[in-house]
Amino acid sequence: MASLQERIAIVLERVARACAVSGRDVSDVKVIAVTKYVSLETVSAVLEAGLTEIAESRWQDAEPKWKQLGHKGIWHFIGHLQTNKVKDVIGKFQYIHSLDRLSLARELHKKADAAGLDVKVFLQVNISGEDTKFGLPPEAVEGFLKEIAPLHRVKVVGLMTMAPHEEDPELTRPVFRGLRELRDSLNLLALTPEPIQELSMGMSNDFEVAIQEGATRVRLGTVLVGHEEGA
Repeated sequence: MASLQERIAIVLERVARACAVSGRDVSDVKVIAVTKYVSLETVSAVLEAGLTEIAESRWQDAEPKWKQLGHKGIWHFIGHLQTNKVKDVIGKFQYIHSLDRLSLARELHKKADAAGLDVKVFLQVNISGEDTKFGLPPEAVEGFLKEIAPLHRVKVVGLMTMAPHEEDPELTRPVFRGLRELRDSLNLLALTPEPIQELSMGMSNDFEVAIQEGATRVRLGTVLVGHEEGA
């Protein structure tokens, strides 16, 4: 099995090739290491290797890692976030990738305001329409942005989606293209103080297609850091 350093090098080369194919600058795409299935030691090694962006999806799993390494890198919360867990992630994770309902937006605003800070969020959008996935329907995003506009502590920086797992990654292209087109159409409406720039999309199986369709952040676990039993 390839070492962590080798896997990182291979992934970064694949990112560079996907950028070249689509005429993008490689600096426009950031790799997020999804570390929910690996140990504290591996997370430390990832940071030492020069990857600065770390993602976790459950606070109870992330807590020991964050307590040791939270002062290093940029931390992303990518899992479904229950409102009663907001208190655990505010002030620890610089980005929340899973805002998908008004009650969560209100709680994020409340806790962030009490702490005197802003929280950067991605709206989770269910482009594929799968019943098993969380996220706003695409047609609801415009109205949602209008609803949360008064919540000044909640800063919408991007959109996030997950494509269905396909044996042929090319089949995911319409999902990623749909998110990019949605972002562009929303920006024409100027519903946010600043244009929405970020697209969090693409995982181990399909990140190259996502990059070709405009991803600015790809969330990579197995292909990058592996999967450790008991982590």
